[in-house]
Amino acid sequence: MASQRKRPSVAVLIYTAVIVTLGGYFTFASVQGEYGLFRRIQIAAELEDLQATSATLASDLEVMRNKTLRMSDDYLDLDLLDEQARDVLGYVRADELVIR
Repeated sequence: MASQRKRPSVAVLIYTAVIVTLGGYFTFASVQGEYGLFRRIQIAAELEDLQATSATLASDLEVMRNKTLRMSDDYLDLDLLDEQARDVLGYVRADELVIR
């Protein structure tokens, strides 16, 4: 007698198709999903940019605090007051020469 080849049943084909589809979906989601590898790399780059911006703003804030302290009533820096008056109001002494 000749042996007959047995064809896989439809349930096995459906099961295999579901497993392959789920594997593909989870692979795609782990790479390009909302919490995937590409998003993680993007977040790390944004974090570096924001930390650099934060450092710049912190140094600017320290400069402003220093100037605010020097212009306060308790501690008045006359040189800073003179510099600000010249810069903001455009004051010039009578014995100075202005070159533009």
